[in-house]
Amino acid sequence: MNDLANMKTDEWLEPDGLGGFASGTVSGIRTRRYHALLLTATKPPSGRVVLVNGFDSWVETGAGTFSLSSQSYNPDVVHPDGAQRIEQFKADLWPQWIYALEDGTKIHFELFACNGASVTVLAWRILTRKRKAILSFRPFLSGRDYHSMHHENGAFRFEPQIQGKRVVWHPYTGLPGIIALSNGKYFHQPDWYRNFLYEQERARGLDFAEDLAAPGAFSWDLSRGEAVCILAAEGFENGLLTIDAPPEKLAVELRRAELRRRQKFSLPLDRSADAYLVKRGAGKTIVAGYPWFTDWGRDTFIALRGLCLATERLDEARDILLEWAGVVSEGMLPNRFPDQGDEPEYNSVDASLWYIIAVHEFLQSMKDRGEMVSPWQEKALQEAVEAILTGYSRGTRYGIRMDQDGLLAAGVPGVQLTWMDAKIDDWVVTPRVGKPVEVQALWLNALWIASHFSGRWKKPFALGQQSFCARFWNEKGGYLYDVVDVNHQAGTVDALFRPNQILAIGGLPISLVAGERAERVVEMVTQRLWTPLGLRSLAPGEPGYTPRYEGGVRERDGVYHQGTVWPWLIGPFVEAWVRVHGESDDAKLEARTRFLTPILEHLDKAGLGHVSEIADAEPPHMPRGCPFQAWSLAEAMRLDRVVLAAVEEQKRASSRLR
Repeated sequence: MNDLANMKTDEWLEPDGLGGFASGTVSGIRTRRYHALLLTATKPPSGRVVLVNGFDSWVETGAGTFSLSSQSYNPDVVHPDGAQRIEQFKADLWPQWIYALEDGTKIHFELFACNGASVTVLAWRILTRKRKAILSFRPFLSGRDYHSMHHENGAFRFEPQIQGKRVVWHPYTGLPGIIALSNGKYFHQPDWYRNFLYEQERARGLDFAEDLAAPGAFSWDLSRGEAVCILAAEGFENGLLTIDAPPEKLAVELRRAELRRRQKFSLPLDRSADAYLVKRGAGKTIVAGYPWFTDWGRDTFIALRGLCLATERLDEARDILLEWAGVVSEGMLPNRFPDQGDEPEYNSVDASLWYIIAVHEFLQSMKDRGEMVSPWQEKALQEAVEAILTGYSRGTRYGIRMDQDGLLAAGVPGVQLTWMDAKIDDWVVTPRVGKPVEVQALWLNALWIASHFSGRWKKPFALGQQSFCARFWNEKGGYLYDVVDVNHQAGTVDALFRPNQILAIGGLPISLVAGERAERVVEMVTQRLWTPLGLRSLAPGEPGYTPRYEGGVRERDGVYHQGTVWPWLIGPFVEAWVRVHGESDDAKLEARTRFLTPILEHLDKAGLGHVSEIADAEPPHMPRGCPFQAWSLAEAMRLDRVVLAAVEEQKRASSRLR
């Protein structure tokens, strides 16, 4: 492997199940402020801090000294040259490298995070026999918020506490101590390494240089056996690290335990899906994306269908839905789950509606499996659904209310409520105030769902369905308006060609548009919006269309939904395509080959084993945003396991489950 450019853009992720993680590039060069060996969620899944950012390592043999690492320094200097010695890399079941030294020596290096604890295990071993090789490893520390940067200062405490094989640093008051348990020798050599350069941060228009503290180095003779260094956040080891455990024995036990856990997942996609299911309190939640998102309402309920229901992890789905059921306020769920002591952010019109969709599909999945939800749990879920619809129908925050036509009006100046939620200072880029098309699709699906256990919603559903068909069809264009009653002005329309209309046909339990109209919409979306990585957020030729997502924060946020491709939309799009082309095995096979295969090929690029958040609107559709995005992967999995499953396969699965 000598393609340094690709090795610097392909990234691996090792989540710990608590919201923390280790991550980096195949090259070993850190290109983001979020790349780290030990990034800990101190209030799972939030309160994230970076404790161990990276490391230098090198091997001394009879032929000389050879680096096994590379760093990027300002101004654009890569040193040392360890990346050029990478002969092989694989990400499954966890990141593993083989380094080929010029004297013929080969070194195997691996690292993995332990689920349920803030622990990262690093291990090196020599693959060539009868060669003496001295390995050295120097960790780089900080102790900062994961969104921030670290710089040389006099407050950093280098001095370690040493107990046998355990070295513990306490860089700053109020942060967890950093434990390094190793079977090597530690040499205290405090120093600062300055001006690390993070290319991805520079490209995003953010500060991109950082100083890190190097307290010392560890050393091993690899000819005597495997070198082990176990890094952990003090207080978050969850009993995995014992003071008297030999490091090499503990590493073997942790490796075996993690191997058993990961091998329980039948396919690599299932292991990738597991990355997003993390602890929150006594329950679980879904992280929206790595490396910078935590758990968001809208993302959680969209992703739950693919990550939990399609993979038959129904217990986790139940726990997540029950966890969120307790935070309904005036019919709304928070856009982000509130941390203890934090004020919830109720600024999403669709998160609550996606919650109802997720509840419905969860209960249906339980029924399909012949399993029962306990009476109190079903009651709690139905009460949450009722509370949402009651709040919305009566009227709640930000002008959200059921109008006389049965449709849902929403929005006030200066607030972003839909999934197209970019905002720069006081500028809401895509305000969509009025009656957005996908919000109506969600609203009417929610009413239809609730009408099965409460007759009071049948009349609003019928009225709203009739109004939708009459008001959203753009006969001249042959597609659906994106918003009607724009800015709450009756009769006005927004005719920009966006992907939101596809949710009126696919992606939800019932379609609002059928027949020739549905066929016309799907055909136009295919022609104008579809790309191999998902749907464009705005069609080429429309005012404001932008082909590339690049530049500083203002530039990027300004085009976030102005053409930028969103992979998660492949789910509702392909489901709509299948519905209008007939749900035969032949149609599903064509859809799989034409639309799903390109997304699955993306699993080998950017965030390895995952699907990116967004991509450029024009070829080569460069992946952008979060390289590991929950709803992007989830919708691909939902297509694979549910929507595009063969008819006979679905029947057999249903029979087995019953």
